[in-house]
Amino acid sequence: MGTTPIDGSMDGLTGIPPVPAVVRARSIPVLGKFRDGVTILETFRLALEALRAHKLRSFLTLLGVILAVTTLVAVMSVVAGLNFYVADKVANLGANVYLIDRFGIITSADAFFKAQRRPVITLDEYQRLEENLKTASAIAAEGGQSIDIRSEGKGILLQNTSVNGVSPNYGDVRSVNVASGRMLTQADDLHHAPVCFIGSDVEKKFFANVDPIGKTIRAGTHTYEVVGTAVALGNVFGQSQDNYILIPLSTYYKEWRRPTESLTLFVQAQNTEFMAASEDEARMLLRAWRHIPWKAEDNFAVFGSDSIMDLWKSITGNLFAVAVGLTAVFLVVGGIVIMNIMLASVTERTREIGIRRSLGARKKHIMMQFMTESAVLASIGGIIGIAVAYLLVTLGRSITSIPMKTPMSAIILSLCVSTGVGLFFGIYPAMRAANLDPIEALRAES
Repeated sequence: MGTTPIDGSMDGLTGIPPVPAVVRARSIPVLGKFRDGVTILETFRLALEALRAHKLRSFLTLLGVILAVTTLVAVMSVVAGLNFYVADKVANLGANVYLIDRFGIITSADAFFKAQRRPVITLDEYQRLEENLKTASAIAAEGGQSIDIRSEGKGILLQNTSVNGVSPNYGDVRSVNVASGRMLTQADDLHHAPVCFIGSDVEKKFFANVDPIGKTIRAGTHTYEVVGTAVALGNVFGQSQDNYILIPLSTYYKEWRRPTESLTLFVQAQNTEFMAASEDEARMLLRAWRHIPWKAEDNFAVFGSDSIMDLWKSITGNLFAVAVGLTAVFLVVGGIVIMNIMLASVTERTREIGIRRSLGARKKHIMMQFMTESAVLASIGGIIGIAVAYLLVTLGRSITSIPMKTPMSAIILSLCVSTGVGLFFGIYPAMRAANLDPIEALRAES
């Protein structure tokens, strides 16, 4: 039998070309392990070496995966940030609090016009619920309108200020934080007192450098003494939440209320477990008092924070669906590119595969190596995409008012998806490499 000389000359009997020095240097020290099976760590190391050997090609291959992961993480960050923002700023009604309102959550023009025919929530209904709703610990009422107000004496004007009449327990139910002075009291309500509790916008506009307590504000033809100021709430989607004054509900009914104006009731259940039961009880009482037939729909709305969040998530769900569609397109394109590059790699390394097989490597070892290379390639693309998305989110938070928050689930999902794409599209190239005939592979030109 012929043998291959140490100097690499051609074996005259077999006709198999000698192993190039570069292949011998890279492969032969490792190949002895194939006799007993290749470890996962060794396969991973081989995959990284193959990727380092073609840096530019590997990066260009990853563009589709990078774009997919960047899109997915960025959109998930925006959606998660908006969900947290809405839950904190919009849907935060108070601890165990739900609403009873004339309109409720309106999602279409037809629903709005239908709601216009509903009867208003009256002061009598509020008082009857206070007396009869057993599952509630407190019920607060609010009614209001937007008008222009002025500071007494200075004539400074503040437009579109919400003048709201509220019940004495409004501050406790809505968790209003007092910055200075006091909140409205039961005595204020009983005596129809001309007093007010003001938001921080009103305080800054009228009393920038003075103590506002004891000063007066003019709204229309009425004057109110300031008894307290609130801690600033900030803006919600660019709309200030601090341009308001609160006056006693009895004072509001006496001086401002219109016949067609409805109250909004904030009902605080005894605890979280009683929320659903309390909503059902309030609905039953109102239906009974309004003589609504059992088959007819409610002519009022009862809803809590969960209903607001459900509506919001249905809106953001459309945005997320678009992001998933774009991500799927990018991933498919990126996966096809990865598969083509891996097929090219198999062709380039045909002789190397033949050498590995001749030294004891089994088909499963070859498949494992090429699938690992494909998965590592896609995973690196996922990591780069996450890094790019994180930079975009950080930049977006610094230059815009859009709330963004990258959840850990977005990072984990992106890594899993990118690795899965690499594994899936690496199956065919790996099978093609594993099924090569060792003798024919050894005859291939390097």
